[in-house]
Amino acid sequence: QVQLVESGGGLVQAGGSLRLSCAASGSIFRINAMGWYRQAPGKQRELVAVMLDGGSTNYADSVAGRFAISRNNTKNAVYLQMNSLKPEDTAVYYCNAHYQKYRSSLPVSSWGQGTQVTVSS
Repeated sequence: QVQLVESGGGLVQAGGSLRLSCAASGSIFRINAMGWYRQAPGKQRELVAVMLDGGSTNYADSVAGRFAISRNNTKNAVYLQMNSLKPEDTAVYYCNAHYQKYRSSLPVSSWGQGTQVTVSS
């Protein structure tokens, strides 16, 4: 099982910025996609941003233009630069990787433990 370790969460005032990092370790042949999801209290987990292996990205409408996802394929890492943060961005943010352990393996998904982001008004 691939392990994902996140860092970079914290408390910030509205309008501020944070950068989340996530690094994958373990036996990996190929990571097809890496992304970020979030879950606020009482709400379902939702996609924030994802980057596919070819570099294409997809953002939730609520964060488009404020957040930017990037990857370092050499390090099997993904980052989320969050700018102009709003109180409604408050949530636990989870890293996700969709990967193949071996060339012949079916893709599977792995999740990080989550990192809290709190935006005060």
